Amino acid sequence: MGRPGLVGMAARTAVVAGTATAVAGGVAAHQQNKAYAREEQQAYEAQQQQAAMDAAAAQAVANAQAAQAPVAAAPAAPAEDDMMAKLTQLAQLHAQGILSDDEFAAAKAKLLS
Repeated sequence: MGRPGLVGMAARTAVVAGTATAVAGGVAAHQQNKAYAREEQQAYEAQQQQAAMDAAAAQAVANAQAAQAPVAAAPAAPAEDDMMAKLTQLAQLHAQGILSDDEFAAAKAKLLS
């Protein structure tokens, strides 16, 4: 009863080798799952970052368009107001009798052209 025989030693070696293979396979599967989860997390973060950048770009474009719209409309308003003021002034001069009908018509035509 000392040492095991050749068959016992082979059986023990087979059990140890099988256990080592099973453990190594489990560890490899666990590492693959962790790597997959890490890749998914990185893809999600990249997607969120891209969405934030797209939203910021859209906001910047909207702000730029909003800033340019009033600037383009602002010069038109004073010219129109100025013309209306001049026409009103001409009408008052005509009503007061300072301008004749012909002078009023000529000044009005000149202003509108």
